[in-house]
Amino acid sequence: MRRERLDSSSLRSVGYDPSARVLEVEFRNGGVYQYLDVKDDEYEEFQDADSKGAYLNAEIKPSHRFRRLKKPN
Repeated sequence: MRRERLDSSSLRSVGYDPSARVLEVEFRNGGVYQYLDVKDDEYEEFQDADSKGAYLNAEIKPSHRFRRLKKPN
């Protein structure tokens, strides 16, 4: 999945596949995770959030299953 770089203290890059409803997040520590069943409007809210890391922790992580693609360094 293609990811775009972010200006964030905890997140390095993010990508979204709307057809699969998968949000892929690369953290600054090197870990890469995919969050499953993320709806388009949730992704838009994530993109609009002042703090993407805070939104991810408050809204995405608690309510979505995930896959770890790469362990943190």
